[in-house]
Amino acid sequence: VVLASALLLTATAFAAESISLEGIKCVVAGGKDAKAANSAEYKGGQVFFCCGNCPKAFEANTAKYAARANAQLVATKQAKQGACPLSGGKLNPDTAIEVAGAKVCFCCNNCKGKVAGLQGDEQLNAVFSEAAWEKAKFKVAKSEK
Repeated sequence: VVLASALLLTATAFAAESISLEGIKCVVAGGKDAKAANSAEYKGGQVFFCCGNCPKAFEANTAKYAARANAQLVATKQAKQGACPLSGGKLNPDTAIEVAGAKVCFCCNNCKGKVAGLQGDEQLNAVFSEAAWEKAKFKVAKSEK
């Protein structure tokens, strides 16, 4: 068991080395910088935290932090968007904006405008809630471990 745990931690650390955490904030604490040493597996990718306590809080209530975790997967380029998070329509690259540190696109300027007019958690949830995640067909690229 100890060997398996050590191998898992090594694989996690190795996978995190290829992910840039510049400007990335903790999924739980929000405003604090995320660190590669503090991560948890999520949707086939890795989400990052500021300290060793935050992964425990995340795993205890993943639903509470899902929108932030989803945004972090996109911001760290582990997940790719496939459709508009509001309509499910085809993406128009000219509609790209940044939401919670992640670049997202929409099908049209109407959808872009709806999200651009929101702030804080409302904007985050409009694009990265579980329902929006499904509609936008985000896919996490499987990391090599």
